[in-house]
Amino acid sequence: MARKEMVSRSFLINTAFDMMCQEGLENVTARKLAARAGCSTQPIFRLYASMEDLWRELFELAVEYFEDYYKEMPEADNPPFVNLGIAYIRFAMEESHVFKMLFLDEQRWGKSLYEMLNGREGNLTKEINAAKAAGCKSTGELFTKMWIFIHGAACMSITGDYDLEEEETVRLLRSVYTAFSG
Repeated sequence: MARKEMVSRSFLINTAFDMMCQEGLENVTARKLAARAGCSTQPIFRLYASMEDLWRELFELAVEYFEDYYKEMPEADNPPFVNLGIAYIRFAMEESHVFKMLFLDEQRWGKSLYEMLNGREGNLTKEINAAKAAGCKSTGELFTKMWIFIHGAACMSITGDYDLEEEETVRLLRSVYTAFSG
């Protein structure tokens, strides 16, 4: 009779994801994961060829996690890119380890920033189309300028250098949109 598998792939990846959210990707090692999962490292390497493979799967989960986070944000009546910007900045504040993995790490396993922000539902495409519909002639340039501000604010929130209330952030993002959309 074959031995029953005690540690599933799903259990391991979910345990690793929880670890990454709490401690950062750099702390998701085979030994620490095994300790948290209550097993040896053997099941990890039976299910994953390497830690790199596990991290790749963690990255995909993190992309979906951000996408779900954005989808659950209440929609406010704002100009294009403002709601997405607020979600991105808030995500950096609330989920700093996941944010760092997705948006500050050089390793993105072939995904561009555009792909991650656009997601399965075309979030970024919708924002670009809304900007076009509002009369913006250069949506790519607008996005670049807006994203420099948005990404900078998100990074500053991680280091504790961004302490503006959300209403002030919305006002600033609206101002940036108005300045750059013309």
